[in-house]
Amino acid sequence: MADTGLIAISIGITMAGTGIATGWAEKVVGGAAVGAMAENPELFSKGVIMMVLPETIVIFGLIMSILLWIKMV
Repeated sequence: MADTGLIAISIGITMAGTGIATGWAEKVVGGAAVGAMAENPELFSKGVIMMVLPETIVIFGLIMSILLWIKMV
């Protein structure tokens, strides 16, 4: 029962960390993708694919948080 608080804090840190990491990655990739598309519009599809890839960080964080939550309950 005493581990419940630590697990809850771990869930919060996991979601906060993955959210911040994804935001940072989106900022970097988004700037580069927009710059590349400004020079060559044919790179739009590659830019969209590169913008979607950092979202997997949040998905992994969500999965880890769900697994920790199941352990807490």
